[in-house]
Amino acid sequence: MPQRTVTVASRIGLHARPAAVFVNKAKELPVPVTLARDGGAPVNAKSLLAIMTLDVRGGERVTLAAAEGEGAAAAVDELADLLETDLDG
Repeated sequence: MPQRTVTVASRIGLHARPAAVFVNKAKELPVPVTLARDGGAPVNAKSLLAIMTLDVRGGERVTLAAAEGEGAAAAVDELADLLETDLDG
């Protein structure tokens, strides 16, 4: 299972607009993807409510993981790159 740990670049974390941008991108991907805070349980990255419930703040580290399958590693890389971008604007 491909996974990657990244630091969230958006100052406000994954709230409102940044969370929506992230979830919309995750929904476009062909494999199931999860997101977890350090030491926390993973949630469905394609669920806006689940992502916002994580209460991820800017500068926090999170772990992305994708189920095995075609495009899984690329999906993790694409979402990781998005989280490492400031989505506040």
